[in-house]
Amino acid sequence: MTRVCLISPFAGLAGDMLLAALVDAGAPLEAIRAAVTDTGLTGWDLAVSRVVTHGLASSRAVVSVTDDATSRRAGELIAMAGRIRDRAVADTAAAALRAIAEVEGHLHGEDPDEVHLHELGGHDTLVDIVGVAAALRALDVRTVHCEPLPLGSGTVRTAHGVLPCPAPATAALLRGALVTGTPLVGETVTPTAAALLRALSADYSPPPPMRLSATGYGAGTRTLPDRPNVAVVRLGELETADVRDLVVLETNLDDVTGELLGYVVGHLLDSGALDSWVTPAVMKKGRPAHVLHALAAPETADELERLILAETGTLGVRRTTVRRTAADRSTDIVQVHGMPVRRKHGPHHGKPEYDDAVAVARQTGLPLRVVLAVAAEKPEES
Repeated sequence: MTRVCLISPFAGLAGDMLLAALVDAGAPLEAIRAAVTDTGLTGWDLAVSRVVTHGLASSRAVVSVTDDATSRRAGELIAMAGRIRDRAVADTAAAALRAIAEVEGHLHGEDPDEVHLHELGGHDTLVDIVGVAAALRALDVRTVHCEPLPLGSGTVRTAHGVLPCPAPATAALLRGALVTGTPLVGETVTPTAAALLRALSADYSPPPPMRLSATGYGAGTRTLPDRPNVAVVRLGELETADVRDLVVLETNLDDVTGELLGYVVGHLLDSGALDSWVTPAVMKKGRPAHVLHALAAPETADELERLILAETGTLGVRRTTVRRTAADRSTDIVQVHGMPVRRKHGPHHGKPEYDDAVAVARQTGLPLRVVLAVAAEKPEES
């Protein structure tokens, strides 16, 4: 299964809101703290609390700081991210910080590594960015999708004075993102959130169908008059499938007994055919007949074709290329009257293995249909 994260910025998106939502969805706080500790950052603590806003319970991430450093060079933050032992987390965090550095450097005409980050240079930025990267890693998220980002109007106060919303750095970081208007006033998307979305290569198209596994709500610090100030994440699994080109071999047979047909089907399966079956047919002059089929990988088709020719005596074998989609599957074993029965599970259905059920029926004297029903209904064993 491939784990997907869908971000719904209901009231906007900030780094701490995304981090809190991921924790609310199940990301372990210990793994997040450990990744931040790897950076060498001191004088901080991260806590996640439960809050209720407009009747909706959600999580809020709070960074407590005892170190009074509020600004750092971008290169210093990037180097700190590089110390994280998990390379995937380090790479994501460094990419987000690098995106901020390049945008700020361009806006202020400075070298990206040397640019001083004021509001973005404190503990919060590093904790939020590293925390989100570590949370996604711990949740085994492979793909991030994001719904359109609501951009507020008005102004925001920064170290450089009053600027329009979205702030220039945010607007630059959101280049290529899907955005929409909102009646909300003020900063609804922060530069930290925008940088994270860029580093995660967020996809703004709707995600493919997935099986929903968890939902998390992350609260921001601002109180809104008419709605909860939350961002939502939804985690789900894509039902992956193996799609490949295969070969179907088939021949018409009107002079082969049923016993021989059964033998050939078994021989084909034992010799590497992915499947083999027989269908009834009526040939010319009304002769009853059968069509023998075999599904094969391209690399085994020649050998199986020779087997069909030799075993049936047919004068020809047709070959067709087909595309097969094989759904993700798993197996488990349950005990029926003390005997093991394997079960195969797909995304929408599961069933016991026929041969195992036959062995139980023969050993116990139970009807085969009863054994199959018992095996199918038994809960999964640990």
